[in-house]
Amino acid sequence: MKILIIVIKKINNILYGKYFFQMIKKTIKDKINMKAFSFLDKVQTVTTNTMVLDKGFGYDYVEDSLKLTGEYFNLLKFGWGTSILYEEELIKDKNQLYQSYDIKTYTGGTLFELANKYDKLDEFFEQLDKLGFDAVEISDGSTTIDDSKRYDAIEMAKDAGFYTLSEIGKKNPEMDHQYSTEQRIELINNDLEHGSDLVIIEGRESGKNIGIYDDKGNIKNDELELIHNSTDADKIMWEAPNKNQQVELILKLGNDVNLGNINFNDIISLETLRRGLRGDTLGKF
Repeated sequence: MKILIIVIKKINNILYGKYFFQMIKKTIKDKINMKAFSFLDKVQTVTTNTMVLDKGFGYDYVEDSLKLTGEYFNLLKFGWGTSILYEEELIKDKNQLYQSYDIKTYTGGTLFELANKYDKLDEFFEQLDKLGFDAVEISDGSTTIDDSKRYDAIEMAKDAGFYTLSEIGKKNPEMDHQYSTEQRIELINNDLEHGSDLVIIEGRESGKNIGIYDDKGNIKNDELELIHNSTDADKIMWEAPNKNQQVELILKLGNDVNLGNINFNDIISLETLRRGLRGDTLGKF
């Protein structure tokens, strides 16, 4: 096995570059798939959507981390407006690296909101394509966008070939609290009708006093259940940065519930929760 990888790497260095080698190496590993203690894992693969937050990690850190975590999430968000602080080539390199693990990448909704505010949506979508992003988030968490323009943006993103996520909720808790549960449901269903592939329920990085969470980060169960029962659950992603939220959502909605805003160092932890390999969910699936 080790000799085969070395031979492939030498050929790759001459002909193709590092990304081709990463994909070949991953394919070999997938075929062998020798996981430790696999006879104790009764769940195995969980088919779901898990979105992880990249707050500005270096290439080498990501490359090393993905060797362990790359198969356990499928969506990566470059947080907030962090992409503006990157050199273009580094963004391209990181996008290629993530995508070599079949992980879709997108910028935080902040950049979409800025592009909309400055009437630069055409340039925004062109730049996303140039830098190698294959997904986009449509949101109005920090600004205001009228419904027709929001839906036009969703359709514009779909027409451009991007996997399209949209987000419901406001960053400011006082503004977010103005939404009734019925309004959130209506907004979710409208986004889905206009082509959104996945609708994110705002939870921010803190997971407190926002969306379905109270000021201590506990889930408001009545609101959760009403939204869950009134929308397409497969197309709803709950931002759940905290362990207690992840546990409760998994136990209430199933281990394949779509979860987002997962910290890089919590990827493995979440996967063990999904598979019943941690005390909180042991024997539940």
